[in-house]
Amino acid sequence: MSDIDLRREHGLDPVQARAMAERLLERLEREFGLRGEWAGNVLRFQRAGVQGHLALGPGDLHLQVTLGLLLKAMRGRIEQAIARELDQLFPPARRQ
Repeated sequence: MSDIDLRREHGLDPVQARAMAERLLERLEREFGLRGEWAGNVLRFQRAGVQGHLALGPGDLHLQVTLGLLLKAMRGRIEQAIARELDQLFPPARRQ
């Protein structure tokens, strides 16, 4: 069961969405030592105490993260930081 489970609609085409996911991964690698790899449209990532994936669909994304015991106490802060990052990288679809 995931500790963090976020879904977002976005207004990016598939190429742009993948590029934004790559930017997110680069930041996570630099700041937290996470490593990731793509399997189709799913970016799987992990490091000691954290594992998860980001699935990109047409116009939406689904992020699930499982935290190790030591990080569970910081779940709220981690989830807020992730949500802010997703909001910046994946703008919502424009309503017509």
